[in-house]
Amino acid sequence: MEDVLLIAIATMGGLGFIFAGGLAIADKKLRVYEDPKIAQINEALPGANCGGCGYAGCYDFAVNVVGGKASVTGCPVGGEDCAQDIANIMGVDAGSSVKLLPRILCKGGHQEAVEKMVEYYGPLSCSAMTIVSGGDKQCYYGCLGGGDCVEACPFNAMVMNDNGLPEVIEELCTGCGNCEKACPRNVIEMHPADRQIFVFCKNHDDPKKAKDVCTVSCMGCGICARKSDGGVEMVDNLAVINYDHLDTDKIPFDKCKTHAIGFLDGREKKLLEIKEEQKN
Repeated sequence: MEDVLLIAIATMGGLGFIFAGGLAIADKKLRVYEDPKIAQINEALPGANCGGCGYAGCYDFAVNVVGGKASVTGCPVGGEDCAQDIANIMGVDAGSSVKLLPRILCKGGHQEAVEKMVEYYGPLSCSAMTIVSGGDKQCYYGCLGGGDCVEACPFNAMVMNDNGLPEVIEELCTGCGNCEKACPRNVIEMHPADRQIFVFCKNHDDPKKAKDVCTVSCMGCGICARKSDGGVEMVDNLAVINYDHLDTDKIPFDKCKTHAIGFLDGREKKLLEIKEEQKN
């Protein structure tokens, strides 16, 4: 009996020794090293996991920062403070970063855009409308009004107004860019927050058709391009701003009958009103 007991103890002890040795070897051979900076950066991030940085989430972004594939300023939600914290962890200079905000480059809402003779019946999302028939409006370049951008915003920073166009609540916007990605018409673009002049149209139709389908479309007359010394270029009947050469004083805002090119706050209209009052 005692022999059996001793054999059992020896067997169990031997097996334990063998398994412990195997685990020790596996731990040494199979261990995956993780740079501790990844955890530190992940901790410094806001944890929104919005994907605005272009990666699957905050942790994935942290991995790519440490791997040298993402910039320390790449988190649009965290802002400058977050970028500085990450730069400190990485031991680099964060530099200066300007917050990006979405800009709605279409003013063709219910009041301005001409609707089709046949009413649209179908899914009301922009992604569906653009595939099925292009929605209710005759313009095939403007905002569809389905609100996909609003649905895509994880911060409730975008709403649809009474005219059927999205509006950005800048105080809530983190610049993640999800709304831009959700827009099938590419009407939403991310721009530096201090940029004020835009062409609020994406229509590439010929001048006559552009005028027929929307009262605020760019009609492709090219006056702004001819006067701007390279600040505005004409691309397939549409004025496109070249911000590297833009001189605000050279843009003939008063010549644009539809106000397709103008300031974000519409100040060019106020200036024209003042000029008209002075004439009278």
